[in-house]
Amino acid sequence: MNWKTILVHLDDSRRCEARTHFALDIARRFDAHVIGLYLVYQDLLHDVFDAAEPSLHSAYEEHRRNSLDKAREAFEHATKLAHASAEWRAPTGPVLDTAISHGRHADALVLGQDDPNDSGAFVARHFVENVVFDSGRPVLLVPRAGDVKTIGDNVVVAWDDSREAARAVADALPILRRARFVEVMTVERNRDEQAPAGIEIAAYLDRQGVRASFSSTPRIRGENTGMTLIDRANSVHADLLVAGAYAHSRGLEHVLGGVTRTLLETSTLPVLLSH
Repeated sequence: MNWKTILVHLDDSRRCEARTHFALDIARRFDAHVIGLYLVYQDLLHDVFDAAEPSLHSAYEEHRRNSLDKAREAFEHATKLAHASAEWRAPTGPVLDTAISHGRHADALVLGQDDPNDSGAFVARHFVENVVFDSGRPVLLVPRAGDVKTIGDNVVVAWDDSREAARAVADALPILRRARFVEVMTVERNRDEQAPAGIEIAAYLDRQGVRASFSSTPRIRGENTGMTLIDRANSVHADLLVAGAYAHSRGLEHVLGGVTRTLLETSTLPVLLSH
């Protein structure tokens, strides 16, 4: 099964163009349709300002329309140059519910990593992780900085024998089948902990037409498992890290951090996350 519909989140951030080209590159590989979903932060106070000073509301609405038109023009220009099958959507309603609803009808979603230095990148609190958790679709996370020159040629799969890891591997199969190199990696969290055997997952991938190597690495002292995964993926020049999201409860990860939180916040390469 190949991906036939790719949904990319569009906004007013500096990395919107990079996400668009990322999605178009994926679509080109699978001859897929691209949906550009424009969703931005909703200022719930603008109606209050309208009651106090109507001119402020008018200026606000004009700014929003100009931003939308600019984003649409950029998206349609990029898809035209790429000769891609594409459509633009700018639905109304709560941004998170809207993103999840539209995302459930795509094969894969392309979202951007949070960027605290770019106000245009903020859509809603915990936007990316909530979409990962509730959409039921794999999310391809584009890092907030750097050039993404290739995607899916050299892939590292984070494996811990969990339900989430198994789901991520299955969701990533369209990419893995086309990859030149695939490494299934486990992280030993302490000296007494035995890493989960990779024989079964390697056999599963082989039956799916994916030839993969297997490695086990100790967690780097002073780092959490997420950072060890990122460091290992960068050391082998991977252009995609595949990982299951939220092996623990989502609430605990919000409070305590965890591998998912680390990948969402600090990854310097694209990540495919599935829950």
